[in-house]
Amino acid sequence: MPQSDDKRLVDLAARIERDDPRFARSMSSGRPTRPREYRHARAWWVLGIGLVLLTVGLVMPDGLLIATGLVLSGIGVQLFDPYPPRTSGRERHSTR
Repeated sequence: MPQSDDKRLVDLAARIERDDPRFARSMSSGRPTRPREYRHARAWWVLGIGLVLLTVGLVMPDGLLIATGLVLSGIGVQLFDPYPPRTSGRERHSTR
């Protein structure tokens, strides 16, 4: 028995609300914002600061600045992932 269109729309709205509440609230208010997949300002800032610290650490041979720059750059790159893995309290077991 096929699912009704209303049920599919309700399921879609619930999934959007769960995945990106800010986007769902903005759509209901009539002033849409960018979805989470397209919001990268924080990632650019963290990546930029990390690269600046890395460059300064290389120019002034300072291991702490180099390490901090590498860590911040890694965090910045990780923030570009639009679908980060979610932890639900249960561990995911591989089927291999």
